[in-house]
Amino acid sequence: MINQKVRWTSILESVIAAISIALLIVFRPILRRWYLHWGATESEAARLLPGDELVPHPRVKYTRGITIESTPDRIWPWLVQIGQGKGGLYSYEQLENLAGCDIHNTDRILPQFQNIKVGDQVKLGPKGYPAFTVLGVHPQEALVLAAADIIPEPHDQKFPNPLPAEYTLSNWVFYLNPITSHSTRLLVRSWLDYEPNSWKNWLIWRVITEPVAFAMERKMMYQIKKHVEVSQQRDTRPARAVA
Repeated sequence: MINQKVRWTSILESVIAAISIALLIVFRPILRRWYLHWGATESEAARLLPGDELVPHPRVKYTRGITIESTPDRIWPWLVQIGQGKGGLYSYEQLENLAGCDIHNTDRILPQFQNIKVGDQVKLGPKGYPAFTVLGVHPQEALVLAAADIIPEPHDQKFPNPLPAEYTLSNWVFYLNPITSHSTRLLVRSWLDYEPNSWKNWLIWRVITEPVAFAMERKMMYQIKKHVEVSQQRDTRPARAVA
């Protein structure tokens, strides 16, 4: 009965999310500034983060933020296991799997996926779906990913020039900034560059992908916050005395 209730709750959330995405697309001109910097302060959006150098001339920039009542060492394990075939994306699993992403979100830390390193892949779906390559691992501070289709050589941080006519170039950065001894700001940033003369790129990235990514990523950030805070409460709860 409990599993069935959870399943129907997940379906309802996904339906609401799908409606929200449709509204975001329709009202994109009005809402775009809000969702590009959801939860982030002006100073957070303006500050330099690791990974910014990977996209030197971004046409689209967003930084989003959320406060988690915990420390970076407790948040970090949830970040490094992100990805299809790992811990999932902590978002709307039903919607992702309708698109064939084969995502299965976890609600616990998975020890087998904690040893992330430069060169690893973070997949958004099975073979043929978008993926990111890990280009920076700064434990308990920053995880730097870049779109896997155009990756610089280890000895050369410059991307190919000229880039293909239909190119896109993007990063995805998770940054932890402790603000008190028991709370941390999680910033999620992506900078994107694309061929401006391609109307397909404009339609795909600015009109469709931006609203979809915002809805899915906001859910992900809320879920990370929930998982971290719930696990911390569980771990710090005083043990009950045995009679």
